[in-house]
Amino acid sequence: MPTDKPRYNDEGVLKKKQYKRELNRLQEELVKLQYWIKEHDLRVCVVFEGRDAAGKGGVIKRITRRLNPRVARVVALGKPTERERGQWYFQRYVEQLPTEGEMVLFDRSWYNRAGVERVMGFCTDEEYEEFLRTCPEFERMLVRSGIVLVKYWFSISDEEQERRFQKRNEDPKRRWKLSPMDLEARSRWADYSEAKDRMFEHTDTDDAPWHVVNADVKRHARLNCISHLLEQIDYEDLTPDPIELPSRQDDTGHERPPIDSQNWVPARFGSNPVDD
Repeated sequence: MPTDKPRYNDEGVLKKKQYKRELNRLQEELVKLQYWIKEHDLRVCVVFEGRDAAGKGGVIKRITRRLNPRVARVVALGKPTERERGQWYFQRYVEQLPTEGEMVLFDRSWYNRAGVERVMGFCTDEEYEEFLRTCPEFERMLVRSGIVLVKYWFSISDEEQERRFQKRNEDPKRRWKLSPMDLEARSRWADYSEAKDRMFEHTDTDDAPWHVVNADVKRHARLNCISHLLEQIDYEDLTPDPIELPSRQDDTGHERPPIDSQNWVPARFGSNPVDD
């Protein structure tokens, strides 16, 4: 447990004020990274995998919050269509890979086959074994093509996952996150652990290593992951200087229609403008 009392509470969790200050600093660095990626035509692919409720979506949201969606794009694919099921397995993911000057964040990825598809029986044994054989080669091709590939596994304890599931169930705003697949996965914790270990055995390579994030404390996981991501690219600050804004156009004498001729949204908070 951290002993830095001014920054951490009695439970060893970074205090909210300290967390927000550090997150804001890191988000400023992410903007600098964005300029660098765009300027140097980098192609960056970041994969987020892990247990249900481990916080993958939360860190992705913090990474992209201040970024231009034309540069930093999130990919969260649903179930494959009938057409996609007939394609080469990696094909629909290849279509989502970054182009020059772009960073793509995969909220789950081609590793579905090594996790949920394997445990839930959505693929055959032959398809699973073929994935383990070909995935390292697929990722080597990506890296050789110049793509910066970074893979994160969010590790969460059984107890913390259960606590988060219960919290989601109690909160109507979060209950939608409890999918039938999530509920089924609760009873297969050991199967998922075995699948994860075998996946690492085959795909934790020198070309595309896994980076494990301790996700039991959300604040720590977010800051640690973003800090690590920033270290994966040697970037410099290309933030442009403030510009001199042009003067507004002078009044041309155009007579505008009365304000009350427009269909205003009712001002349940504050008030709407009125004609003088």
